[in-house]
This record gives sequence, structure tokens and C-alpha cells, in this order.
Amino acid sequence: MNDTQSKANLSPARRKLVELMREVNFGRIVDLRVERGQPVLDPAPGRITEHKFGGDNGPRPESNAPNFQLKWQILELFQLLDQIGTGDIASLEVKHGLPFRALIEHPSPTAS
Repeated sequence: MNDTQSKANLSPARRKLVELMREVNFGRIVDLRVERGQPVLDPAPGRITEHKFGGDNGPRPESNAPNFQLKWQILELFQLLDQIGTGDIASLEVKHGLPFRALIEHPSPTAS
């Protein structure tokens, strides 16, 4: 396993975000604050979970695994956090415990 792309090699905040996405499995993480490229999870962002009737609605089985290889979607999310620097993600859509789509808040331009 390439350790630079594994869960164990992440900052504590990024590791907790990966675990949160695995817990949500299908749904959204809302009002996620980002500071210096790191997710702010205290206070915890809101969660909206999707319930599928007749489906598996629990967290991903590897949610609490101490280490696993990160999928490209997670790596792309972390690139996005680095680009944002400090700001807000209004909604982070999660499918199969992986980031699927992000809606990013941008401050209104000031009038000159």
C-alpha cells in the first residue's frame, strides 16, 4: 500500500472527515467549514442521511478500519480543500461513503 495515499497518513481532521463520509454512506454533509485546507469538525457539520427502503442503510463496513487505500474521489476532495484554503462547503454529497459533489459558498464581490 502506498502510505502517502492511505487513511493512516492523513491529518486527524481529514481522517475524521473520511470516517464521517463512511458513516453517512448516502446523503450530505452540510455547512462544512474549511480552514487552511483542513475540515473543521468541531462543531460538527450537519448531516442529512438517505434512507433506502429495503436497502443497506448502515455505515460502510470499513468505517472504523485503522487503514485503507484512499480512492481517487477522496484525494480529489482533499485537493479541493487545499484550493479552498479557508471557506465553506455548503453541501458535500456522499454516495457509497465517497464524496460525489460539493457545493461551495463564495463570498459576494464587494461593490467598488
